[in-house]
Amino acid sequence: MEDAIWVHLVTGVENGPGGKSTLDLLLDASGVVQGVLLLLILASIASWYVIGYKWFFLYRARRESEAFLEAFWASKRLDAVYQSLSAYKRSPISHVFKAGYVELTKLKSQDDGKQTMSGALGGLENVERALRRSTTAEITQLESLVPLLATIGSTAPFIGLFGTVWGIMNAFVKINELTGGDAVSIGVVAGPIAEALIATAIGLFAAIPAVVAYNTFVNKIKVLASEMDNFSADFLNIIKRHFLK
Repeated sequence: MEDAIWVHLVTGVENGPGGKSTLDLLLDASGVVQGVLLLLILASIASWYVIGYKWFFLYRARRESEAFLEAFWASKRLDAVYQSLSAYKRSPISHVFKAGYVELTKLKSQDDGKQTMSGALGGLENVERALRRSTTAEITQLESLVPLLATIGSTAPFIGLFGTVWGIMNAFVKINELTGGDAVSIGVVAGPIAEALIATAIGLFAAIPAVVAYNTFVNKIKVLASEMDNFSADFLNIIKRHFLK
């Protein structure tokens, strides 16, 4: 559907206002309107790039996280899980595990067999902090570029509206100059008005996919963040049961 819209905008229709195609209307628009249209087209291109990149990024993160969790719960040794992390490089949950496991190995290496309860609790807090820091870093990575979609989605319609208002204002000025303030037919007004309204159309075309993608990605990131929190809690419980006795 989007391809059809772009084909229409580029090739135009021969039966438009005043017999002009859409492309003719774009070329005849004022410099300000053309600048607005160029900005909106660039915003749309950037939006689709981010949509494609983040969709693939989050898809891989989700798929590898599911595979990692399956391997983690099937394994009986944490060191074996740690050695297999290279297979889950795009999984944020595997990165959280790595941070916690590295901190745990430091804790175990310092254990001389005379560890006190306060020392054990302090070590557990270190592991918990490592898990929390890693989770925060992974969420930041997952959210990268996503705010750009929100920015495009919220501003593109208003940028298009600005182009429309500016175009309509110039259209009426030109009409007044041509007619000297006399009454004009709809055919004279239709062409300049159509030139201006194209800006709003392109603004909406840039904004709608960006908003839909933004909401979709935010939901996916929330799910992954929740899974990281749940994994951190489970990992801490495992440490309490088996390592800090």
